[in-house]
Amino acid sequence: MSVPREVLPARFYMITRRCTQRQFLLRPDPETNNNFLYCLAEAAARFEIDLLLPSVLSNHHHTVVFDRRGRIIEFVAHFHKILAKCQNALRGRWENHFSSEPVSLLHLVGVGDVINKLIYAAANPVKDGLVDRVDHWPGVNGLSALLNGRVIRARRPAHYFRPDGPMPVEVTLHLTLPPELGDPEPILRAVRDGVAAIETEQATLRARAGRRVLGRRRILRQSWRDSPTTREPRRELNPRIAARSKWLRIETLLRNKSFVAAYRAARIAWLSGLATVFPPGTYWLRRFAGVPIAATA
Repeated sequence: MSVPREVLPARFYMITRRCTQRQFLLRPDPETNNNFLYCLAEAAARFEIDLLLPSVLSNHHHTVVFDRRGRIIEFVAHFHKILAKCQNALRGRWENHFSSEPVSLLHLVGVGDVINKLIYAAANPVKDGLVDRVDHWPGVNGLSALLNGRVIRARRPAHYFRPDGPMPVEVTLHLTLPPELGDPEPILRAVRDGVAAIETEQATLRARAGRRVLGRRRILRQSWRDSPTTREPRRELNPRIAARSKWLRIETLLRNKSFVAAYRAARIAWLSGLATVFPPGTYWLRRFAGVPIAATA
């Protein structure tokens, strides 16, 4: 049994999900880019999720979001389900699209942690040696739209969704910084400068080593059946929080520890048939078993 996760509203997350066998099932092309954006926007609207920045590489994605209503679990499940089915229909596949390992759902505790992960996600194609600059990446990357307030549109994929079905014909993505982060201007400036610094740093490292980026043309020519030739790291930690501030990190870890202890005690009592109240943040049993939840302090 996995450790229970506290799910509360008004939290920032970075979602990471990898394709099965590290295959390039999300390799950039017009159909794949549209599929991802359409499924992401539809799921976000359905579950009231604020989208900050998506970044899609050929075999995984990072997406930074704000969960305003505490519906992150439903959002992630629905988004990945319809995207997997949509991509499988495009490729003529039937097996699982995403890896069987758990989704990485990283709780971003402070404003600085949100900024760091926005930079990390946006600059991922550069750090992986794929392109010189973020705006050279031919796949989905929300950096330009976030910095410039540009609206992204995607159309319903005709190869999967019914023309007379309930899914919208067109969706829009408004990548934005929620007011809970404070003044957006210094944050956008920090993200812009952070990405530029990584682009400069990586160019310097490549020049010293005599290496070149893979480049747009070679990326677009890759087969979606391929996978990286590098060895995949195994048995690594899968953290649930990101907090560079020592005291924020300690506070959050202690709060998570208290939640787990309260949840487990309530679950034991509930399974024994005793009247009990579960702590705020209980998700699965609240949704599917209707257990009573204590009021938020």
